[in-house]
Amino acid sequence: MPAKKRCQFQINTASQCSSAALRIVGECPHCRAQFCSSHRLPEHHNCSKLEDCRQQAFDRNKNKLESERTVASKMATA
Repeated sequence: MPAKKRCQFQINTASQCSSAALRIVGECPHCRAQFCSSHRLPEHHNCSKLEDCRQQAFDRNKNKLESERTVASKMATA
């Protein structure tokens, strides 16, 4: 049986997490590293790609809001 995958939080440091990585939800979709339940969120493991993720979400939201903007010429006159 293969060894359990360990959390990659602060790997190769003295304060490395030794908990087992989660199988299904333990992989960060941004940096592709494996984490335990307490470090699985990007905010909790200091994800290196977190700022890119935030910028992409900001851009998506901005584009959506701009596409739904009401324009005065489209409004019916009463």
